[in-house]
Amino acid sequence: MPALADTISRWRNTVKRYFAKPMGWFVVLMAVWWVLLAAFYLIPELDLSVARAFFVQAACGQSIETGKICGGFPYGSEAIYVAIRRILFYMPSVVAIYILYRLIANLQHSGSGYSRRKTRDYSIALVSFIVGPYVLVNLILKQVSNRPRPYETDLFAGKYPFMPAGDFNGACNGNCSFISGEAAAAGWLACLIVLMPKPLRPILGPPLIAISIVSPALRTSFGGHYLSDVTLGFLSSMVVYAGVAACFEMSQRAGNRNSPTNL
Repeated sequence: MPALADTISRWRNTVKRYFAKPMGWFVVLMAVWWVLLAAFYLIPELDLSVARAFFVQAACGQSIETGKICGGFPYGSEAIYVAIRRILFYMPSVVAIYILYRLIANLQHSGSGYSRRKTRDYSIALVSFIVGPYVLVNLILKQVSNRPRPYETDLFAGKYPFMPAGDFNGACNGNCSFISGEAAAAGWLACLIVLMPKPLRPILGPPLIAISIVSPALRTSFGGHYLSDVTLGFLSSMVVYAGVAACFEMSQRAGNRNSPTNL
């Protein structure tokens, strides 16, 4: 079967070349993001089932109207989980400040001590952090999406109707549930694997990803976000990171393209 083997080999090489460029990752990640959004929108039970797993219903007082659901998300009141969440909340910002320090230090070098590659890679990371978790998520989507958080919905002891992911007709007026800013920051943190030397990625990458996943998991268990909010928030930073890397690569002058963008 030499013909089939050659076809498979050519296909593998094509895929490898496609994902060797940030634009390839950007296109695929963007497509996955929209597919997941469509799935969560069309199957809202995905969000509701996960939220119910962490919600504990309690008896309501006599003064509560008939049909009212009472209860809460007990993990959100556990001191240890609250402390972990607080640490993870600030971690991406601390890491971003460190990357800024490394960028400034690199810019202060001259001659052989200066690395164009480091300047570009650190700049991509910092621009992605600002554009993704800060601007796209916290300043735009969370302000206009109007989606109530789980603990704000009437299904989980709140007062607002449940809204599926992607439906902007909810009753939330600001700092809403869609999408999660903390999950977006955690997703950005996971993207920093590309700054590691390639031999160290299999060693340091899994712990970094594991740490990054803890924050979205806690936000879901606290009733602060639905599964869709944290999943799409986490993935959004990967989309932005790949998009920013692609823009940096396209902006390079032809003479400098022999040093590909790190992704």
